[in-house]
This record gives sequence, C-alpha cells and structure tokens, in this order.
Amino acid sequence: MKKYLGLIAGCCMLAFASHAQKKTEVPPLFVDQQPLTLSMNFSIKEVKKNTVDSVYFPSTLKFKNAEGAWDSLAIRIRARGNFRRANCFFPPIRMKMKKGDAEKTIFAGNKDFKLVLPCQTSKSGSDLIMKEYLAYKLLEPLTPYYFHTRLADITLTDRSGKPKTYTIKGFLIEDDDLIAHRFHGKVIEQQIHPMMLNDTSSVVNDLFQYLVANTDWSSAMQHNMKVIQLEPNKKIPLAYDFDMSGLVNAPYATVNESLPISSVQERLYRGFCRNEATVQYVRSEYLRLEPELMKIVSDHQAYFSSGDYNGIKKFVEEFFGVLKNDKRFKEDIISGCRSK
Repeated sequence: MKKYLGLIAGCCMLAFASHAQKKTEVPPLFVDQQPLTLSMNFSIKEVKKNTVDSVYFPSTLKFKNAEGAWDSLAIRIRARGNFRRANCFFPPIRMKMKKGDAEKTIFAGNKDFKLVLPCQTSKSGSDLIMKEYLAYKLLEPLTPYYFHTRLADITLTDRSGKPKTYTIKGFLIEDDDLIAHRFHGKVIEQQIHPMMLNDTSSVVNDLFQYLVANTDWSSAMQHNMKVIQLEPNKKIPLAYDFDMSGLVNAPYATVNESLPISSVQERLYRGFCRNEATVQYVRSEYLRLEPELMKIVSDHQAYFSSGDYNGIKKFVEEFFGVLKNDKRFKEDIISGCRSK
C-alpha cells in the first residue's frame, strides 16, 4: 500500500513541481504586478444592451507605459457575464486588440483580455473586486494551470448620457488560449464528462472551490471553468469568476436552491469522487502550502479594512482547520464528494 501511495504521490508531484518551469513564458504584462493605470471612455448602457457575443464596440484604451507617460491603443469591447450585465452598473468587459498594435507596448504578447470591474459605483464595489482578485492570487501556488491577473486603477468615463467619470479598481485576466499555448495544448470547446479531467488537477480545483466557498461553478457543465487539453490526453480545468464565492461575500451573491446550504459563506464540496490516495495527497500539498497561502492573504492586507482583513484571514484559516481534522475531512470531502 505504501508503495502504491508513493507512486500516486510521485505522479501527482509533477503537477505541482512544473509550476516554476513556465514562468519565463508568461507575457511581461503579467510578470510585473504593479497596478496598471488605465483610462477608458464608452457608453455603459450601449455595451450592456448588446447581448450578441460576436458584436464588439470600437473604443480606445489609454494607459501609462513603463516610463509613466500616457499611451493609447485602439480596442474593441463587449460586455460579458449575464448576471452582472443584468444586475450591476459596471459589466465585466471582454477586450480585444490587434496583436501588431500591442507589440511595442506593455500589452505585447496579448490580444484578448477579460477586464473585471466592480459591480456598483460605491467604494464597497472596489473592496469586493479586491476580494475576488485575492481569490485568483490564492490559486497560483496550488497549480501551474491558472489565469494570470494584473490589478488596475481605472478612470472610466460613461457616455450613456451626460458624461460622468468614475475612479475604480479592476483587474485584467489573461486569455485562455495563452495558457493553452504555454503548455503546448489547446482549449476544448465541447462539453466533456468531469471524470475525463486529470484526477490530480481536478481535486486541486475542487478543493480550491471549497477553500473560497464557491458553488457557482460546475465541472459537469463546464460553468465558470475552461478546459485545456495537453498531450497525450490530459485534460486540465481552469477556474475563473469567484464573485459569488463566500470569500468575496458580495451582497448580490445567492446560493442555488437545489443545494443543502443557505449562505454563500457555508462551504460545500462539489467535487466528484476520486481515488482517495490522490485526494489525500492533494490535501497534504494544501497543508504544505498553508504558510504561502496565508502570506498571500497578509501581503494584501493594505487593500482591506481591518474588519474585512480579519474576516478573510479567519475564513481561510477555517478551511485549513477542516484539512487538519481527519473527521471533518472525511465527512466533508471524502464522503461528501459527488458520485453522479
């Protein structure tokens, strides 16, 4: 049995150990983690009204370059995210730019982004954005397969009526094609059965969703999750959109009525059942990385009020409390996994 567990661990370790090997292939935009300074000008009403994903609106992105001087790029934008489009003042944005135009700018190597904006105009909107951004950063030590992000201080002028300017925080998310290319793979567009996903990467993803208390995702429906295929036939989940998670705890977040929880801050494991040796190995890796994850939380303390920061810290610590408790881990994860 020990030999078998050793083989499982040796295989699984490759998923964690390969993390650093791909850093050199990350576009410089996402290597530098200083917040960008951006300026945008468009009609929020017009962009939100369009529901056709293939229709983009021409716009201009102004940004401060590496020397601190203003520069600009022609871009095309559309709204994304049905819920936020319908319920938020600012919709999340899909942004495209020509690769050739971006080549000699800080955006070199990129041509397609998601831009996550606050839901509402109040300061609390930017606070929630920072919590969602933190969720993306917490995923980074756990797997090499994640979306790179970059914070931005944004001046956005809404031209829906009389022009009005807002100063908000947001963040850019790299395109999934870049991640697939980095690992010599491709993005899978068709739906696949969740048990076709790589077992180790799947458990890493499932436990992460449990960490941030997110139930607004599905490996069965590929909801808020992309899949990349690596050779020879390794399918990897890529998680995104954590605004409905308990870590963020947005006032608009709701729980699906079919689930046996009543609050987004209640954790519910939604992973499919996997070989227990693999699950236990991933558990041990999470525990090994606990100091690094808690350091990520403390490194972002300045972005939050003392109350919010203490709440976030306690919330993450509670997750590790489950991992350290054999009885809770068996009940919530081993026995709580989905069989169908």
